[in-house]
Amino acid sequence: MVPTVEWKNDEIRLLDQSRLPGAVEFLVCRDYRAVADAIRQLKVRGAPAIGVTAALGVALGAQSVAATDYQVFARSVCAIGDELAATRPTAVNLFWAIERMKRKLESLKEQPIPSIKQALIIEAQQILEEDVALCRTMGRNGAELIEHGQTVLTHCNAGSLATAGYGTALGVIRAAWEQGKKIHVIADETRPVLQGARLTAWELMQDRIPVTLITDNMAGTLMRQGKIHLCIVGADRIAANGDVANKIGTYSVAVLANAHNIPFYVAAPYSTIDLKTASGADIPIEQRNPVEVTTIHGSHPVAPDGVAVYNPAFDVTPAELITRIITERGVFKPGELAKQFQ
Repeated sequence: MVPTVEWKNDEIRLLDQSRLPGAVEFLVCRDYRAVADAIRQLKVRGAPAIGVTAALGVALGAQSVAATDYQVFARSVCAIGDELAATRPTAVNLFWAIERMKRKLESLKEQPIPSIKQALIIEAQQILEEDVALCRTMGRNGAELIEHGQTVLTHCNAGSLATAGYGTALGVIRAAWEQGKKIHVIADETRPVLQGARLTAWELMQDRIPVTLITDNMAGTLMRQGKIHLCIVGADRIAANGDVANKIGTYSVAVLANAHNIPFYVAAPYSTIDLKTASGADIPIEQRNPVEVTTIHGSHPVAPDGVAVYNPAFDVTPAELITRIITERGVFKPGELAKQFQ
């Protein structure tokens, strides 16, 4: 797996996902504002990956704060965290990671500033390493739900590219493949930014896992023909009642799966579960640039100039349409999460 995000030579090195699949290029961020831009511009994306990147961004920003007084230093670092938090509103992992870095900062207030700076780097790297470990455990838990010979549909990209490594939904698929199960993956293209076509198909092909790409409006037909046995997607935020915010189009897939009696699973780590948000109705939904809809990849127009555009990045799938939620702690019904993760 190509590293999605890493700390290297006191800089943050990101795989530029906006360039895939045409080119494998890396973006080196030398200051936290470059990190914020990379998150905002989808050069790094996927809820867990955004969280890890933001944590590293806080650590990177802290290195350039010249203050020697703790209170002045802490205010500056928290302001950096707030700026990173403002990049995207829906993925809760972003806010979770920044708050964890702030708590670490507070716990070190009696330490010298140079020691604090180093400790923040270590904390961010721990968040990265934990994410990879959680995804591997989640993968093993979810792999039990996939049988030999089955075909799995996934929407958007919830693989190693969306995490620090291994993946959530694709982590489950990857684990089943590693167990020797001969499975096949159907990847929705995932308009308007085409994360399924550009990223999921590319990632699975790198691992030589059989994948077929379809347009977003083909899933129902394949389900009716009996060619899809289960669906697995990731999540950007899971509310306390089990409602799930994920890439726009996920709700449609869940409705189709329910109509055809096909299991619909969500894979996500604990950092995606937001018990402070009661239901999906309370999850803020990011609205993105109309250009994403009126063009293909920003450069090929597919709509008339001046047309009105609605471009929410995410939708909410209600808990009653979700068969199970796969986590590193086990596999649960949506309504069981609040008790398991309180």
